[in-house]
Amino acid sequence: MRIIASPVEAQTYCAAQRETGKQIGLVPTMGYLHEGHLSLVRQARAENDLVVVSIFVNPIQFGPSEDLASYPRDFERDSQLLAAEDTDVIFAPTVEQMYPPESVTFVEVTGDLTKGLCGARRPGHFRGVTTVVSKLFNIVRPHRAYFGQKDAQQLVVIQRMVADLNFGIDIVPMPIVREPDGLAMSSRNRYLSPDERQAATVLYRALQHAKARIKSSVRSAAEIIASMQSVINQEKSAKVDYIEIVDANHLQPVGAIRGEVLIALAVYFGKTRLIDNLRVDE
Repeated sequence: MRIIASPVEAQTYCAAQRETGKQIGLVPTMGYLHEGHLSLVRQARAENDLVVVSIFVNPIQFGPSEDLASYPRDFERDSQLLAAEDTDVIFAPTVEQMYPPESVTFVEVTGDLTKGLCGARRPGHFRGVTTVVSKLFNIVRPHRAYFGQKDAQQLVVIQRMVADLNFGIDIVPMPIVREPDGLAMSSRNRYLSPDERQAATVLYRALQHAKARIKSSVRSAAEIIASMQSVINQEKSAKVDYIEIVDANHLQPVGAIRGEVLIALAVYFGKTRLIDNLRVDE
């Protein structure tokens, strides 16, 4: 397994591999890997000749009051996990290498896709995401890139960016990986106290409750959201940031549920903000 920090070295190496006819799969991460990340790596390994995993905590997608400084990092642990999955390259640049002082260019998806959900609560977040992902795409030039459905809005935004900017990369969505009690795996779960960790299982219960109501022919999004709020309110440590039901493809809020929808939520447990979602077809 090769570890590369320099963007120029990574770009040169990947270009040489591509010229030999190798198919390249990219898994972008911010490190502190868990089984959700590793499921992406395994899929990339199954579908490509060369697997590149980036590890980079991207500062420009964090707001001024968010957890950039405390975001979990453990490169040695991550390297061991990736070596066990037969990863070919870890690309782990520094902030200075990715964003030199003279850098003034950003990539942004505007409009409805980034207005709601996390985009409304985290100004500038998706500009940071699309900028860093664009840079990774230009450095690695993968044939395929793998993203988890847990970050559902991010996935749709990146798919739009790839289409609009003609990157010519297949974006491969991968299912949410959950703990046995339903909690979606996340690097931020480590922030939770034991009591908060137990309380956080209410997210999946609320999503399953919403799915059951849709399957029982309830079509009012407002009614379902209100009932989800009631489920979450049973946990005193939970504070809802948002609960929304949106069109699965365009992320626009729906009043009446028709076709496939995305049920998305963000909830605080103490200082830790967790997101989760479920796609449901009526």
